[in-house]
Amino acid sequence: MLKVKKNKTWMLSVMVITGILMLMLSACSNNSNTSATSTTSTTNQSETPKSNDTTSAQSSDESSGKKYKLGISVPSADHGWMGALVANTKTEAEKHPNIEYFLYTAKDPAKQTSDIEDLITKKVDAIVMLPIESAALTPVADKIANANIPLIVIDRAINSENYRTYIGGDNYGIGHGDAVYLVEQLKKTKGKAEGKVIEISGVPSTVTDLRSKGFRDYIQNYPGIQIIASQPGDFTREKALKATENILQANKEIDAVYSQDDDMTVGIVQAIRDAGRENEMFIVSSGGMKEIYQMMKEKQKPEVIVSLTYSPTMSGTAVNLATKILEGKGLEGFWEKSVPHSIVLEATPVTPENVDQFYNPDAKY
Repeated sequence: MLKVKKNKTWMLSVMVITGILMLMLSACSNNSNTSATSTTSTTNQSETPKSNDTTSAQSSDESSGKKYKLGISVPSADHGWMGALVANTKTEAEKHPNIEYFLYTAKDPAKQTSDIEDLITKKVDAIVMLPIESAALTPVADKIANANIPLIVIDRAINSENYRTYIGGDNYGIGHGDAVYLVEQLKKTKGKAEGKVIEISGVPSTVTDLRSKGFRDYIQNYPGIQIIASQPGDFTREKALKATENILQANKEIDAVYSQDDDMTVGIVQAIRDAGRENEMFIVSSGGMKEIYQMMKEKQKPEVIVSLTYSPTMSGTAVNLATKILEGKGLEGFWEKSVPHSIVLEATPVTPENVDQFYNPDAKY
């Protein structure tokens, strides 16, 4: 009996100890789960602002009703490219309910300068500007900088670094690309790289300077090609028409035309047809205008063998960039948290061979 009692006592002790151990393990397990949940919660709280910075900023702006005033100053819409640019500016500005915008258009640098000074007086939060002339608008850009207002410059650069961001096309690349196509076409039509070429240029601006430089830098490699005349068409078809008429009257032999802009090309084409010389010469151009694409598709004379793209959509992008700068955001997909200082868009060659990929009858330009 005593032996049995000892065994029972021993078994009871084992059961008690086992129960205590199980309770301890259970407590450890519960503590472990509680610790993991707490860590996960803490991690989520600390990571959420990082992964949703943009969303948080947007929600904050919307919930607080914070608004920004945006000033926009561009040349008057006196030709197709500029008309599309102004329309794209409005379209983008109206997408942002927290943006109140003031859109000014001007026909000359003095009026544009006055408009921008008025925007500074209005204490706008940012300004988008397409300078009518680069040098003439540089001083007022300095005033914008002195007022600590971010300036986004479109298309034509200013002659200083007093701007927050520049967005434009590859103007040097346009001149260079047009020259490449011109040389190759002369080789096809004349058997070698030689001929007489005229240039119709734009308004005094970095755009005009770069397009001329890119063209001439390449042409100088071919001494058989002569640039026999160059006149400004000021990026309008009417002035380009007059300039081309003058050159045609003074020169009885022309093999090719370098037009710095598709709108001007329309005027150039008219002048050549009016003179009955459409089979004598071809044109290289730039802009990406649907009217020129239509000419390519229909193989009209004089033949436009290339138009390098220079899209007026850059103005819509500029407005969007302004909103990102004001809200302290970077570009989607960029690791950097700020908008770049300079953005240059590609100049894509459009030719009769690939024009169907680019032609859109409903395009604004």
